[in-house]
Amino acid sequence: MTPQIQTDRQAPDFTLTDHEGRQVRLSDLRDRRVIVYFYPKAFTPGCTSEACDFRDNLASLEALGVTVLGVSGDAPETLRRFAEQHDLPYQLLSDPDSATARAWGAWGEKTVNGQTVVGPLRSTFVIEPDGTVSSAEYNVQAEGHVTDLRRRLAG
Repeated sequence: MTPQIQTDRQAPDFTLTDHEGRQVRLSDLRDRRVIVYFYPKAFTPGCTSEACDFRDNLASLEALGVTVLGVSGDAPETLRRFAEQHDLPYQLLSDPDSATARAWGAWGEKTVNGQTVVGPLRSTFVIEPDGTVSSAEYNVQAEGHVTDLRRRLAG
């Protein structure tokens, strides 16, 4: 298990390739709130449900000044197909060596089909415009947490 990120601290910066081949650096988004969510694998049922939940809530999140970034270990080409197939209008980022997931504490033991495995943990973070982490949620449920998050952000 990697150490978890604490709130009220600076978010670890990263530069990752998005589903269109562009480099995305977290620190370049310092003028707005950013949700960074880590998910295990594109096209799996839970990850698809979560991605579509962010899609369906995106307009209300953007109205709150929030940018959404999804991160997984999938290759940019896989992420491109995932975004196209599910009409995902936000950036999906490739973390092929899981270094970013590990730096964010979004990597560790989990139970999959009754077996304990080590891998990416479904996690969601809110980063404030000054770069501090205001919310860090680990092992979130694929369904329902986006609506709860949106309500909290709306205050």
